[in-house]
Amino acid sequence: MRFTFRFRLVPFVAAAIAVALGLSLGQWQTRRAAEKIAIEQKLNERQAAAAMKFNELSGSALNPDDIEYHRLLIKGEFLRDWPVYLDNRPHNGVAGFYLLMPFKLAGSQLHVLVARGWIPRNVADRTKMPAIVTPSGEIQIEGVARRDIGHVMQLGEIDPPRPQAIVQNLDVTGFAAASGLQMSPIVLEQLTDTNDGLVRDWPVPSTGVDKHRGYAFQWYGLAAMAFIFFVVTGIRRGTK
Repeated sequence: MRFTFRFRLVPFVAAAIAVALGLSLGQWQTRRAAEKIAIEQKLNERQAAAAMKFNELSGSALNPDDIEYHRLLIKGEFLRDWPVYLDNRPHNGVAGFYLLMPFKLAGSQLHVLVARGWIPRNVADRTKMPAIVTPSGEIQIEGVARRDIGHVMQLGEIDPPRPQAIVQNLDVTGFAAASGLQMSPIVLEQLTDTNDGLVRDWPVPSTGVDKHRGYAFQWYGLAAMAFIFFVVTGIRRGTK
């Protein structure tokens, strides 16, 4: 029995597109997995190190990349009249908010935006917030430095934050512009328990490696299937 291969342009173009798409998306997912692994390694190394005092750093000239995931100690007081609530931050499947508040460093005009913790949403009225105890006077707290607190999908323009506002996303630059405060370019995820009832189970940014690997396998599989389908359908049995 003799086999011949019949080349046809349309199936070739379709297969080439499918192979290119599968390889491209598979490589993208592979890179994302590698990035998550690198983040996990950096996070483990920096959080294993001793906590650094913020006044030992360069203050407003600080590069967030240099200290991200490091544990920091800051001393000062919360500005109680500037709480902001980040919406759509679920915890264990429960809808809720992150409470953010500026923290004025002792002996300085510099402030750090502190993510104090998570609170559940009021089911009956999402705008009704529970009474949160805010420590008064000068205190010292420990937290993990982050470049930002993470972003969720948002349609339309981001409204400038204001005291007691509920917002979808918030960055330090926008907060500094709205509040008029001199801000450090980092966000601190608070670890210290200040007896306020807030949940401080912060999500790990390096999670999802297995998910990216699984997606990469699927895209590579699509590329392989497209190539095999093109070859198999192009083979025809010859006549004796």
